[in-house]
Amino acid sequence: MIRRVDLAPLEGITKGVFRRVWARRFGGVDRYFIPFFSPTPHHILTPRDRRELEMDRREGLPSVPQVMTCRAEDFLWGARVVAEMGYPEVNLNLGCPSGTVTAKGKGAGFLARPEELDRFFDAVFAASPLPVSVKTRIGVKEPEEFETLLEIYRRYPITCLTIHPRVAKEKYRGPLHLQEFACAVEQGGVPLCYNGDLRTVEEVRAVEIRFPTVEAVMIGRGAVADPALPRKLRGGPGATREELAGFLQELYQSYQDFYGQREPAAQRMKEVWFYLIHLFAGGERLGRELRRSQGAGEYERLEGRILAELPLGDHPEGELV
Repeated sequence: MIRRVDLAPLEGITKGVFRRVWARRFGGVDRYFIPFFSPTPHHILTPRDRRELEMDRREGLPSVPQVMTCRAEDFLWGARVVAEMGYPEVNLNLGCPSGTVTAKGKGAGFLARPEELDRFFDAVFAASPLPVSVKTRIGVKEPEEFETLLEIYRRYPITCLTIHPRVAKEKYRGPLHLQEFACAVEQGGVPLCYNGDLRTVEEVRAVEIRFPTVEAVMIGRGAVADPALPRKLRGGPGATREELAGFLQELYQSYQDFYGQREPAAQRMKEVWFYLIHLFAGGERLGRELRRSQGAGEYERLEGRILAELPLGDHPEGELV
């Protein structure tokens, strides 16, 4: 039975401003994963990364920082930084399928070198100042790669292995390879968290039924498309139109306060709407217009039309990519 719900790190969306507003307005998750930072060659925390890490400590959000690297010494430096900030855990990103990331051998790209990954873990677990969790894909090109990767994962005291059962080349499209996740469940040896295509309460319940020993799920795109989804998993109500309007108004104003301008704030809101539009029936046309809109004024006009004209659904419709 699912006992823990984590908010996935979505680069460019679930950053500090979004996490704070979403937590106040909806919440329902147990932990917030902070989008990854990549240690610099000189081991200097950039002002942007420091700001992200310090935000959640000030707000008191139960958060987990995520580090993305393929060098053990860089990961250990990052772990020491977040340990000094008071975080209780650090997460390694082996799941990002972005081409610009995998081309550098990071994220899911690191999975192409299992022997090197094994040596990386050997060094990390010998010296990490914090417990280490891992978010992973099942391979780079083929699901069969996961057999070797799982063997490596089971050798180390990973606090939680969050698995998105797709390979990197599939990104977020196509069927999930649930048989690979089932293999990890059957073999045991490491606490598991399921991640992938969780948009509705029914889809989470299906994971519970098929994998009753798995106690955690991580929800990302589904929680942006339906901000009340984690709350509904706790037996709470869905989002109302008024509640969504209040959330969007506060989020937009918070982005304006953060950037000091309307234009970059509107751009951030358009990224949120890329997913949120799926909660409104027949939103394809206005959603396209909003994505193509130029300037804050046009964005505000189209958001107003969406909230005033489109029927609000019970759950997101269509594919979230």
